[in-house]
Amino acid sequence: MTILGIDHVEFYVGDLEKSAAVLCRGFGFRAGAALPSSPGCAAPGGPAGPGGAPAAGSQSTLLRQGRIKLLLTAASASGHPAADFVQRHGDGVASIAFRTDDVRQAFEAAVAGGAQAIAAPVFAECEGRLVGQAVVSGFGDVTHRLVEHDERAGDEGSAGHREDELLEALDHAAICVRPGQLEAVVRFYREAFGFTHTFDERIEVGGQAMISKVIQDRAGAVTFTLLEPDPEREPGQIDQFLIAHCGAGVQHLALRTPDIVGAVRTLSGRGVEFLAAPAGYYRSLEGRLGAFPIPVDVLREVNVLADRDQWGRLFQIFSHSTHERRTFFFELIERQGARTFGTGNIRALYEALYEEQTPRFHDGDG
Repeated sequence: MTILGIDHVEFYVGDLEKSAAVLCRGFGFRAGAALPSSPGCAAPGGPAGPGGAPAAGSQSTLLRQGRIKLLLTAASASGHPAADFVQRHGDGVASIAFRTDDVRQAFEAAVAGGAQAIAAPVFAECEGRLVGQAVVSGFGDVTHRLVEHDERAGDEGSAGHREDELLEALDHAAICVRPGQLEAVVRFYREAFGFTHTFDERIEVGGQAMISKVIQDRAGAVTFTLLEPDPEREPGQIDQFLIAHCGAGVQHLALRTPDIVGAVRTLSGRGVEFLAAPAGYYRSLEGRLGAFPIPVDVLREVNVLADRDQWGRLFQIFSHSTHERRTFFFELIERQGARTFGTGNIRALYEALYEEQTPRFHDGDG
C-alpha cells in the first residue's frame, strides 16, 4: 500500500454553521458553500454512505488552508452516522482520509491486514475529475477513507501556501486509547496500513503517567501520536479524555505554520486562547538548548515552547479546548528542520494541560 498523505479530516458536528464560523474566524480557514448530500462528489471522498455513495441526511462544508482540508459534516436526519457520533462523543474527528495512488489495492491490503471493510471502492466524477474512494475501520469509532484522485485533472488540495494563510499543513494527530490497547493499535496500523513504530516515551506529570508511541507510514507522510494512560498511577488527562469522549478518539490535531510567533499573535487577536507555559520554563531554556533564532523573551511573551534535535529546531503551543466536553483542541507547530516531536517539550506541554484541567478534574466535572 502506498499512502501519499492525509487527504482530509472529517469532523462530525452538531451545528455546522457555528463550527465552521469558529474555524474560519479564529484560525483563518476558508469555507466553501454548504454541501447537501446528493448524488455525485460533494466533497473530497464523501460524506460516504453504503457502497461509498454520499450518505443521505447530512450537510457538509469543506474548509481549506494551505494543504489542510477539514470536512465538517452535520446530520440533518437521525439515521445519519453523524447523529449517533455527536450524541456519543460530542463534536469530533470521525474520519481521517488517506490519499493513495490505488484505492482498490489499498482497500484490499487494509482488509487483508485486519481492517473492517465499511464501504467498497467506488469511482465518481467530481468537478471534472475521477475520484475513487473506499472506507475501512480505524481506532475507536474513527474510520479511514481511502481516496484516489485522477492525477490528469490535477489536485487543487496540493496548492502551495498562500501569503495570507497562517497554517500550511497537518503535522500529526494525537490519539488517546484505552489502557492496555496501545500495543494492539500499533500492531493494527502496522498490519493494515504498513505503518512503522518510530518513537516511544513514558511521560509523568504529577501523580499521573502516560505512554506515548509515534507511528508513521513508510514515507512519513502520516503521523499518529498514540497516548495511553498508566492505570497504575492516578487518573489524569488521558483518562479524563477517555471518559468524556466515551472511548478512544483524536485528542488534538497539530497544524504546521511557517511563523508560529506571528500565527499566535494573529490568532490571539482573533480570540483564540492558548495554554501558558509552566512556571520557570524559560529561565532554563537557553542554558539547556543554546541560542534560538526566536529570542527567549519573544517565546515567553507568546508562551511558545522550543526544542531541538539533530536536524534542527521546532516550536510548539496548545490552544485551549473550546469543546463542550473539554476534549478536542489544536496544537500549532513550526519546524525549522526538526523531524522529531519535541521530546524535551512533551512534559512541559502536558504540564500546561494538566494545570488547566486539574481543577476541573478534581471538582468532579471530568
